[in-house]
Amino acid sequence: MRQSGMIRKDSNRRIHKWNGWHWILPSLIGVMIFSLIPFGLVFYFSSIRNIFTKQFVGLQNYVDVLTNDAFRLAVKNTLVFTITAIPASMLVALLLAAILDWAIPGKNWIRAFFLTPMMVPTASVVLIWQALFHDRGYINSILQLGGDQVLHWLHSGYGMVVIVLIFVWKTMGYNMILFTAGLSSVPENLVEAARLDGASERYIFLHIKLRYLSPVIFFVVLYAVICSFKIFREVYMLVGNYPADGLYMLQNFINNTFQSGAYPKLSSAAVWQAMGMIVVIGILFGLERKFGKEVED
Repeated sequence: MRQSGMIRKDSNRRIHKWNGWHWILPSLIGVMIFSLIPFGLVFYFSSIRNIFTKQFVGLQNYVDVLTNDAFRLAVKNTLVFTITAIPASMLVALLLAAILDWAIPGKNWIRAFFLTPMMVPTASVVLIWQALFHDRGYINSILQLGGDQVLHWLHSGYGMVVIVLIFVWKTMGYNMILFTAGLSSVPENLVEAARLDGASERYIFLHIKLRYLSPVIFFVVLYAVICSFKIFREVYMLVGNYPADGLYMLQNFINNTFQSGAYPKLSSAAVWQAMGMIVVIGILFGLERKFGKEVED
């Protein structure tokens, strides 16, 4: 009897295990077809000279990409944009969230107003900014009224300013909502105790509320880093495949390389980009773990 019971339990375990794999299998097949296999093909293409001869060249394509002037320009512009746009977007969103944390009338309407950029299609957004910063746009018309010269915003060094403004305008509403939710989760008794001890509102915000916002800040930065690599859509719609040197982003390089059919170069650039993002995300996770532990303590 005992042996038959053990056999029954073992068979039930196998049935449950098979049922689990039965439900997971479609997802595993999807991940393999759409993620793992393409990822492996990227590494394969990055190790051959071209798709016709398929001659193995090892790491030579990675070295060639690093010495490519267009790739280095694209990496520099992308880094400049990321380092500039992300802090600007976060500061504006955090300022708006801090203001909305006060008891002011019409807070819900204000939040809805700043979320409208997320509802507008990218093509419509680009049309608005083209009307503003075109050589004959509204901004230059205002400058001419004051006697200033026409600025070529989209075809000069000022192009980065326009792209940063677009990024801040598009992302500040979503980031503001996240910061507002984070501020509402700060323990009220801790804030009240600090006020009773004579702490100023500035001290409370910088040393209490901001510390409890560390998980939200981590998520916002991570989301902003991902979004910063998607700014190619706006750049492409504003100035096309080959913008001025100051607006030539990493996605421009990858898109142009794809259109030219240089798949080994394209794959090597994609691997370098993925490695860079992994390093940045790893640093963010390390900082979040450090500051998160300090808040928990």
